[in-house]
Amino acid sequence: MTLNRRDFVVLSASAAVLAAGAVPAGAAGDPARIGYNGDFWGASVASIANAKELWAKHGVEADTKVFTNGPIQVQALGANSLEFGYLGPGALWLPATGKAKIIAVNDVGFSDRVIAQAGIASIADLKGKKVAVPAGTSGDMLLRLALRKAGMTVDDIEVVPMDPSTVVAAFSSKQVDAAGIWYPFVGIIRKTVPDLVEIAKNDDFYPATTFPSVFIARNDLVESNPDLVKKVIGVIKEAQDYRAAHLDEAVDITAKQLGIPAEQLKTEAGYGKLMTSAELAKLTTDGTVAGWFSTMNELFKTFGKFDTALDPKDYYMADLYLAA
Repeated sequence: MTLNRRDFVVLSASAAVLAAGAVPAGAAGDPARIGYNGDFWGASVASIANAKELWAKHGVEADTKVFTNGPIQVQALGANSLEFGYLGPGALWLPATGKAKIIAVNDVGFSDRVIAQAGIASIADLKGKKVAVPAGTSGDMLLRLALRKAGMTVDDIEVVPMDPSTVVAAFSSKQVDAAGIWYPFVGIIRKTVPDLVEIAKNDDFYPATTFPSVFIARNDLVESNPDLVKKVIGVIKEAQDYRAAHLDEAVDITAKQLGIPAEQLKTEAGYGKLMTSAELAKLTTDGTVAGWFSTMNELFKTFGKFDTALDPKDYYMADLYLAA
């Protein structure tokens, strides 16, 4: 299975409906169709909840479905074929423009890199070079941040849009000079290009710019059924706490859910900030989380995603998160 953690190519709404599936018949708890991405950070909470039967514990009859990206889940929400989903940082402009509500933060990512072929030592060296990047992803965002820090823009390089698996092939065969991509893809590329150079990473901009991934809910659901939203948040919190305390087991559980070798997820699992629900509650209460979203909004404006965005308090359901 291709790991597409931050591949946010928007697919058709009809495909989203097919992928989402149907509400299971004879649900004992409140039925909820829940999407997740097919990688460690996108799937671990749902995988733990399934393995540890946390849904039933919190009164939810969950139908969990794997997706390739975040925007298709937002489309499924809009088509009423999902109640809840998952977004990586590259798709946070969707709730910021009113397409969904954020109900919880999942993690803060540190897996993104700008990598280059041997002989390229800095971002400045990319001037006029071919740089592959999955458009609209966190790899794209990191590339733009790094260019801005170097006094450059995307106009100073030759951007070549590619999906992540194509980036791996193009970089490995030296068809491109650099790439904005993330682990585990960087690790896969390194196997064939051991002398690649990492010239930018998330850590270079943290904490001023933080890359959070999140869980989302359908807009109308937050008002019509807040009790269900709180039940799902309760599952998320318990699964996050379990993940933080049992990372190795969480990797194994997630690998089993996704049907891939655990080794494939171990490196990726090391490039996120494991946070407990108590830590996230504190960061929510003191305004840190809202600050993350505000900073991301400023980035999305510079990337041309929108001219104006909602205030984070209007799309991050902090009160529901704290009450769950």
